[in-house]
Amino acid sequence: MRDFLQFYIDGRWVDPAGGVRPFDVINPADESVAGRIAMGAAEDVDLAVRAARRAFAAYGRTSKAERSELLQSVIASYQKRMGDIAAAITEEMGAPAWLANQAQAMLGIAHLQTALGVLQEYPFEHQRGTTLLVKEPIGVCGFITPWNWPINQIMCKVAPALATGCTMVLKPSEVAPFSAMLLAEVMHDAGVPAGVFNLVNGDGPTVGEAISSHPEVDMVSFTGSTRAGIAVAKAAADTVKRVHQELGGKSPNVVLDDADLPTAVTAGVRAVMMNSGQSCNAPTRMLVPAPKMREAAEIARTAAEATTVGAPSGNAAMGPVVSQVQYDRIQALIQRGIDEGATLVAGGTGRPEGLEQGYYVKPTVFADVTNDMTIAREEIFGPVLSILGYDNEEAAIEVANDTPYGLAAYVQGELDHAPAVARRLRAGQVNINGAGVDFMAPFGGYKQSGNGREWGDHAFGEFLETKAVLGYDVQAAE
Repeated sequence: MRDFLQFYIDGRWVDPAGGVRPFDVINPADESVAGRIAMGAAEDVDLAVRAARRAFAAYGRTSKAERSELLQSVIASYQKRMGDIAAAITEEMGAPAWLANQAQAMLGIAHLQTALGVLQEYPFEHQRGTTLLVKEPIGVCGFITPWNWPINQIMCKVAPALATGCTMVLKPSEVAPFSAMLLAEVMHDAGVPAGVFNLVNGDGPTVGEAISSHPEVDMVSFTGSTRAGIAVAKAAADTVKRVHQELGGKSPNVVLDDADLPTAVTAGVRAVMMNSGQSCNAPTRMLVPAPKMREAAEIARTAAEATTVGAPSGNAAMGPVVSQVQYDRIQALIQRGIDEGATLVAGGTGRPEGLEQGYYVKPTVFADVTNDMTIAREEIFGPVLSILGYDNEEAAIEVANDTPYGLAAYVQGELDHAPAVARRLRAGQVNINGAGVDFMAPFGGYKQSGNGREWGDHAFGEFLETKAVLGYDVQAAE
């Protein structure tokens, strides 16, 4: 069993200021206690923020070369522990071992390598006439991250923050904190200067609120639900700090009339089931031409029934969802879909056969879904696909955009057609025909899916302030 009863503050492991309040971390595969963490308080956050503020005085003035060298050291340290981090992710949130190794843990190194590449070319200064435009680190950053892609969501904040010269305080999800604790060890072993990276465990209403409202935190970056994001923004408002958010989604997947239906539908089902449906950008609303509803439903049924579910230590495509709370919510929404008249094509309520313990959900597909149904409106955050029919392309675009969210969207069709539809979808990232991952592509949403962008060079801008120096004499400065 893993015991992490200290916090990482100012370059060392310290006891909670108010004494240890242990919190059990549950293994979702068998519902056993996998370990414990200590829950922090506002006093712990204050200690961490003050350490970050002290460290910023020096780290904020480091050169590009010095930060490049540090990132290289972190990369080397992370690579040594990648197997341990992947195993922790499997244990804390149920990702199948293959997914934890090939994607979850690998994304951490990818963000570090991307940040290193961007740093080496990033223009921090630009002369325009007699005015010098300078990009400077914003200062102390507070990071509040979720459990679904734990290291990915941490490193797409930490990597650009390190690269731009910021210091930070991280609150990982208390539901899945193990991989974050290992990351603190990685940072320590890499020689990250004391106070640059700090970690305090705890819940949102206590530690999250303390980070968001702290007057010495210059920026708070939050990834999670829209509901929680609103609370973060309200807590941050009194100190007028920068608020960066990556929130919920209900992403449309528009299958055009000229798409290869079996390929498009099968790929769409697999994308929803990935990570047990626990991805904010999952294409959970599939829009198909109404005359093709029956055909699409049968293809989706076959794909869903081929999705194996089992212990994350094995080779199953899907493991459990993260917690009893998530399991209960997903079950209630599946039942709501049945009650509201959608056609249950595959899956349904209850656990898959043979899995009586653990938070396992059946890969579920609904057809004949209408846009007013709950399963078409609410983010389910589980392996549940809703298929909606459309009469014409204009109607498809209208329904695709008829959501308070705008994180991602998907289009399947001929390349002389699909890009024009992609341009009309109101989302921060639009994927055409299953395009692969681009680590330089900005990631973030429109509307209630958040503000700002992560990944690649766009992420750097979130951590920088712009200073204009007027009357700058280049020759005198040299």
